[in-house]
Amino acid sequence: MPDPAGAHHERRIRSFQPRRSRVTYGQAEAMLKRWPDWGLDIDGKRVLDLGEMFDGLPVVLEIGFGMGEATAQMAAADPGTGILAVDVHTPGQGNLLGLADRNGLNNVRVANGDAIILLREMLGDATLDGCRVYFPDPWPKARHHKRRLIQPEFLSLLAPRMKPGAVLHCATDWEEYAVQMLEVLSAHPDYENTQADGGYAPRPDFRPLTRFEGQGLDKGHVVHDLLFRRK
Repeated sequence: MPDPAGAHHERRIRSFQPRRSRVTYGQAEAMLKRWPDWGLDIDGKRVLDLGEMFDGLPVVLEIGFGMGEATAQMAAADPGTGILAVDVHTPGQGNLLGLADRNGLNNVRVANGDAIILLREMLGDATLDGCRVYFPDPWPKARHHKRRLIQPEFLSLLAPRMKPGAVLHCATDWEEYAVQMLEVLSAHPDYENTQADGGYAPRPDFRPLTRFEGQGLDKGHVVHDLLFRRK
């Protein structure tokens, strides 16, 4: 697989850290079987036709899906919505493809690489019906805060790709990052909070409780959901 961190040889601060871990036999088998039909590399060389890719379904972009369990659950619960799931972790890609294959989830596509390049060069305007960013790396050290994904520049890049009324749904168990997310989203002119009080949202029923989230809750972390609508 290409190294997503080396895409375009850009000297740009990245919000992700490629992880190298062992790919299991099952994950490798799923990659070999399903990647030709359900996978794509983010290379910036073409504009994707999401209508053709998802047979006309509305499409939600999910950035960072971990091992893919929650993504597969959401795809199974809502077969009328396509999910374009982006990550750089090969075991997670294989795991999600395996889950999709075993459960007959034809509404999932897996993209390998940098979501910024995908948004900037491979998606047309008003092509997304939503975007999900669940538990992104909080980059807790102050000197690394510039690496956080939810920044004004990212929101400005995403906004034209979102249809009017499309919802950006973020979730984090890192309190300080949640505060920053709320401030940045509230200040951005292209988004409006779905909550009348201007605060955080209750966890929607469609977002599964993930294993990672459960570990955070066991440690006493508070999970915050933010749902902002594209104006």
